[in-house]
Amino acid sequence: MALHAYYKSTVVPALQKEFGYANPHAVPTVRQVTVNVGLGKGLKDAKYLETAESTLRRITGQQPVKTKSRLSISNFKIRKGMVVGMKVTLRGKRMWDFLEKTIKVTLPRVRDFRGVSPNAFDESGNYSLGFAEHIAFPEIRSDEVEVIHGLQVTVGTTATSTEEGRSLLKHLGFPFRDETNA
Repeated sequence: MALHAYYKSTVVPALQKEFGYANPHAVPTVRQVTVNVGLGKGLKDAKYLETAESTLRRITGQQPVKTKSRLSISNFKIRKGMVVGMKVTLRGKRMWDFLEKTIKVTLPRVRDFRGVSPNAFDESGNYSLGFAEHIAFPEIRSDEVEVIHGLQVTVGTTATSTEEGRSLLKHLGFPFRDETNA
């Protein structure tokens, strides 16, 4: 079953019962997913820039937007207006498909995976998840990878608190690790 249909049929009633919402439209939902690659050490390397752009395009199915620096920082050899990263913002069907792929395919492929941290929420219920290697995604074939880079996935929700956001993502199937034994 598609994740969005599962959300409507199972997650909404469960969250209504858990938090006492009278209206199903008051239940928190996923608003957007942002996938971000910081160029970091590959700032001056054109091949690194090209690889990051290609990776984001293949993983998300959308053309990435280049993010530019707002300030010049001499210690990092960054000038104002220099490309320092790339990002893609997903909404609608692509967002739900990406989330489903991340939960069911990508996270199990991560090396030494023991669950995602339940502490990576902000006070508004948004969740950030980092991948050290982009090769965990099924669209990337490991035999054609020349440069390995990390990326960050941020799940933006309409939740108003950390507890609501955590419960929403737990019901959607995010495999949170148990922090009591860590």
